[in-house]
Order: sequence, then C-alpha cells, then structure tokens
Amino acid sequence: MASLVYKRVSTDQQSADRQNLVLAEAGIEDPVVFEEDPGTSSRLHPLERPKFGELLNYARPGDTVHISEMFRLVRGTQHILDVLDVLHHGRLALRIHDGAFSAMDLTARHPRTGELLSTVKFMVQTLAAAGELQRDLQRELTYDGLRAAEAKGNKGGRRPAITAEKIDAVRTAYLEGRSIAALAREHSVSRGAVRAAVADLMPEHTTVDHDYGPAPELPVTLDMPGKVADFLRTTELDDDERVALGQGVTVRRGQGYTLRVTAAPTVHCGLLARCQPLDGTQDAPAIPAQRKARREYENRVNALAATAGP
Repeated sequence: MASLVYKRVSTDQQSADRQNLVLAEAGIEDPVVFEEDPGTSSRLHPLERPKFGELLNYARPGDTVHISEMFRLVRGTQHILDVLDVLHHGRLALRIHDGAFSAMDLTARHPRTGELLSTVKFMVQTLAAAGELQRDLQRELTYDGLRAAEAKGNKGGRRPAITAEKIDAVRTAYLEGRSIAALAREHSVSRGAVRAAVADLMPEHTTVDHDYGPAPELPVTLDMPGKVADFLRTTELDDDERVALGQGVTVRRGQGYTLRVTAAPTVHCGLLARCQPLDGTQDAPAIPAQRKARREYENRVNALAATAGP
C-alpha cells in the first residue's frame, strides 16, 4: 500500500517548509510526493489541479493520501465532499496530520448505504464554515490595521524599487527630459517603478519634440483583480483615479470578479502605487490572495509601461 503525499502553496512567494515539517514529523514511510507548481490557487477545484490529478491516476485501492492540513487540498465544503466521494470510489484513505480535521475519520461511511455518515457531513460543513469565518476576520483585521497605520502617518507596502536616496535624482532627471526607459536602465529597475516615482509629475511634464504642448495620453483598458479594486475603494484617491475606478466594468469570474478599468497609463500607475499596502505592513501582514492579486495587476501595468515610450 503506497503513501501518497500532496503539497500545495497558493503563491510563488510562499514555501512548503511548514508542510514539510508536519509531514516529516508524521513519519510517513516511503512517501510518493505530488507537489503543485507554486502559485496554484485554492480557488481551482482540487479535481482540476494537475498534480492532484496525477496522484489520483497513480493511486491504487488501499493507498493512503497524506496532507499536512485540509485547506492545502480543498477550499470549501463542496470541494471537501467532492474529493471524499472520489477517494471513496477509488477506495483510498485520507490522512490529515494537522489542524481541526486531523482527529476525524473523514472517510467513514454508513455500513449499509455506503454514504458519508451524517455526523461526518455535519462536522465537515461546520469546520469549513469556521475556516471561512477565520479568513474573513483576518481580512477585516488587515484593513483595520492599514487604516490605523495610515492614521499614524505610516506608509505601508514593500520598499520601493527606487530608494529614497535616489528618488530625487530620478525625478530631477525626468524633469530635465530623460526618458522612462533610460532611467529604468540606469537604475536597474522596471519602467513601472520609474513611472510610480514620477507619477505626479507626468501629466505636467510629458516630454515632447514639438511646440504644441504635451501629447494627450490615450486611455488603455486593463483588468484589475477584484481584491485590488475592493481595497482601492477604501483608499483616498485622486479625482481621475476615483472616476476611472467608478466607471470600471465588473466581469464575474467564478466566485470572484475582475474590474475592467479604462484610463490613461499614468492613472493605472497611480492606482498601482496606492495598492502597495496589499504586500503587507509591519502592523498588518499580507493576505496571500490579496498580495497575489496586487502583483497580477502590477504585471499588467508594467507590461503596459514596457510598450510605451522609447
């Protein structure tokens, strides 16, 4: 009988160290490990994940699936019930080594009907709801922490790519006519980082080669992850940023949504700069899903910046 170990992290910034420790302490003999690529979202149904699919294809009746904690495999109640049904039909056991589910036999079935015991269903639904409540409370506490830090004058977010010692030189060079691309090469940063450093200067000081005044920026449509949009709605914005956000078109995607925002590139850069606190602050650690959403938006804005200017 084989021992099949499944591991997953939600973002490429996380590691599986904690899972490795829990599974190592479990003393699993000759484990066959299936680990998802970093950044495999928990929103993706377990039965649609590549490595879990490989695990099920590899498994034989009597094998045991080992995970460090239930939420590495599933997200909500329906995911749990779907996975348990598949494991039951494949005659596979499930062993959870940490968390609230570790003391339960989730594969227990009624001896005559073969269905999950009603007590198991009840506990699964209750614990899944408790997990959802915990995530919601953490999200609320993070927002409260960000607002408290802002009230104290603390600016959250990760350190800017352009340090405080260099930012004055970058802004001065931009005003003197240096291009975004040239400054990015000189300081070994992305064009998006330079644009964020000079965002408030760009509308008034766009460099042009003729005497007809600055050329107007054409609006560009970008998809903003819903978690980013939710945060920005709680943040103080400039008028043009608020208008762009308010006119965004909501596109439903599964349980979440994307906000399709049409605005000038400088507005997108400004909105990106304002959502940096989603990377976490000293008083409010980042929520992985929010940090991942912010970086998705950053990649889209940087891709836009890379196609603009020399």
